[in-house]
Amino acid sequence: MKSHVKSLVLAISAFFIAASLMVYPDQALEASIRGLNMWWEIVFPSLLPFFITAELLIGFGVVRFIGILCEPFMRPIFKVPGVGSFVWAMGMASGYPSGAKLTARLRQEKQLSKIEAERLVSFTNASNPLFIFGAVSVGFFHDPTLGLLLAVSHYGSNALVGFCMRFYGKNNEESTLERKPREFFLKRAFLALHETRVEDSRPFGKLFGDAVLSSIQTLLMIGGFIIIFSVFNKLLFLVGLTPIIAGGIGVFFQLLTIPTELSIPFIAGLFEITLGSQMTSGVENVTLLQQVICVSFILAFNGFSVQAQVASILADTDIRFAPYFFARILHGFFAALLSVALFVPLYIERQAFGNKETPVISPIEHQSIWTRILEEFAELGPLITLASLGLATIILIRRQWFPSIHNHKIHK
Repeated sequence: MKSHVKSLVLAISAFFIAASLMVYPDQALEASIRGLNMWWEIVFPSLLPFFITAELLIGFGVVRFIGILCEPFMRPIFKVPGVGSFVWAMGMASGYPSGAKLTARLRQEKQLSKIEAERLVSFTNASNPLFIFGAVSVGFFHDPTLGLLLAVSHYGSNALVGFCMRFYGKNNEESTLERKPREFFLKRAFLALHETRVEDSRPFGKLFGDAVLSSIQTLLMIGGFIIIFSVFNKLLFLVGLTPIIAGGIGVFFQLLTIPTELSIPFIAGLFEITLGSQMTSGVENVTLLQQVICVSFILAFNGFSVQAQVASILADTDIRFAPYFFARILHGFFAALLSVALFVPLYIERQAFGNKETPVISPIEHQSIWTRILEEFAELGPLITLASLGLATIILIRRQWFPSIHNHKIHK
């Protein structure tokens, strides 16, 4: 019976999307182009270097080296192996869904158990600093001072989620903790690096080509999710479902003394964080603290668009999606609470004592470095995307047209 209901719901949803696309083709095209531009200009060029570098570091054994060095603090605090520190750092630096991709990769390498992987993926998918400082604080709120508050609330609450998730699955845990040999830990780390590199017999050209193809394949999947959720979010608003859902959210907001005007931006943010953050910054007759609370939850929740990307990446492994989803709700509440607790010391006091000369809307001559980086991505992003897609095409053509040469190089 449950399977029949699921089939019916999926069929109705697909029919709803198809019918809405036929009724609102112009608006759907506009939303699709908006999602494509975001992927084309920002997401692809910003994530590709991190993805390729991570694949190379895993192949060369550097990740296992880092893992042994970081085991003494990652294991007691988060109950994950030391390699989790690499995933955590890369996830914060490059943004979601990097943490999910790297966790899945390490699970496939059997450097993580299933429970450890589910713990790790729950707190290693975060927004990158470029988006928080450049897009949200400067681009949407026109207030560079706000970036530190949002960043500390976001990353601090993420660490709290990781600590809470250490208690997950403790009854049926299969640890990857190895017995510590008597060698000095730096020597053990180097030996692990050397063994990993030797076991991976691929030459550098093959390893680099695989890294490029794997990274671009993942980014193409991410682009598809960004576009479809941008369209889906627009269609929900056009058919009138967003205001209905926002009405229910508004009742909950009233209990928390949050203005109901933020309910529609909040709903938009649950689907797509960029649109939700932008709409929240434009709401009038609300305080800045209330806007920050809403944006902090949106950033931590990741949005259904990012969650769908994570679910697709995890589908190739035995890592379950449910712990990650639960952690997103927990992260959202922690981030909102931290933004309230830190609003005075990290924003009000900095405005009063440290940034008297900083205007609310920064003029062009005082642009933030994050704004300049964002503008550079917007200008150079399409060229990087085209060049990367061209490189991937060349690698695929060579492997398909000259398989004998390719195989000869591998087994040489």
